[in-house]
Amino acid sequence: MAGHLLLAGYIGCGNHGDNAMMYGFASVAETQGFTCAALSGDPDSTHRDFNVRAFDRRNNNQIDRAIAECDALVFPGGSIFQDVTSVRSVYYYSNLVKKAKAAKKKVLLLGQGVGPLTTFLGKKAAANAFQMADVVSVRDPGSVQALQSIGVRGKIHVTADCAFLLPRGFKSDEEGGFAVGGMRVAGIAPRPLGKGRDVATLIGEFCRLLYQSGTMPVLIAMDQEEDVPLNLEISKRQGGRIPDIHRSTTPMQIASRIARMDCVVAMRLHAGILATTVDVPPMMISYDPKVSAYSRMLDIGTAMTLEGLTAQRMLDTFTAFNKDRERNVKLIVRKREELTRLAGKNIELLVETVNASAKI
Repeated sequence: MAGHLLLAGYIGCGNHGDNAMMYGFASVAETQGFTCAALSGDPDSTHRDFNVRAFDRRNNNQIDRAIAECDALVFPGGSIFQDVTSVRSVYYYSNLVKKAKAAKKKVLLLGQGVGPLTTFLGKKAAANAFQMADVVSVRDPGSVQALQSIGVRGKIHVTADCAFLLPRGFKSDEEGGFAVGGMRVAGIAPRPLGKGRDVATLIGEFCRLLYQSGTMPVLIAMDQEEDVPLNLEISKRQGGRIPDIHRSTTPMQIASRIARMDCVVAMRLHAGILATTVDVPPMMISYDPKVSAYSRMLDIGTAMTLEGLTAQRMLDTFTAFNKDRERNVKLIVRKREELTRLAGKNIELLVETVNASAKI
């Protein structure tokens, strides 16, 4: 037996990481006989790019209709239960869980990255959502600790990010790589950090030093709203000459381009994850515990911290990192296989939970 799933998260909002988790999960779930729809910030693009039926995540009537039509509400990953950007995020997703449970639907919170949760209201809303869920899995041990610290009880499964379920072998409509002459290529995936840290200057100077050392930097926009303006500013400060990836509409296209690179320097978690899915070593820059946790999981070097970080130090670390590239690639291949198996456990939990419900 299978059923109809409604997928929820930061889907269709211009973030390749969230779309990667959604599509990776949906593509495998459908092989098990499930049909998938999604709550999306851009229903038309979600349907066009991923062939997934979509409802407007901001329209309460459409949300109620979508929940009524589904057998289970599934959150296939992401750091959506956090209150650093705003407590409204936690309230929005917690309210979806309440609606689904009120409609007597199964709720599955899978491959979650939990926190940071810093406010009383955020912790309470998140705890309520996870306590109401029929099954919970997280993508790292730190998320287990985060849930336990806010009073969540019951079984918490440790799996992996659903982006590891993305179809492999996706081909871009572009041929060749980004190299100029015989230069190697490194993808750079920065993200803005708000006041107090000039990311544009730091990354721009690193790109300049990288080019001077014989490696071509290519800027990667993982979030259309936040990263595209940042990357344009980085390039502008360096004379407008840094190649970039910003027109890709799907995470598969991003991954196919990363596959032609030697390395990815990633502030964005899912830039590192997409690099891993195509066996390209990611060198992580940590602005958040989830990035540090992922770097430790890969076991190919500790993530650089932003405190005291300079462009020269980044170049020195990059040079040392790339000297071990052959070793790193071998480690990445093993880790990718391991994490893909762990991500597959999210599908196993889905089958067990929804099929068990159907037999009652």
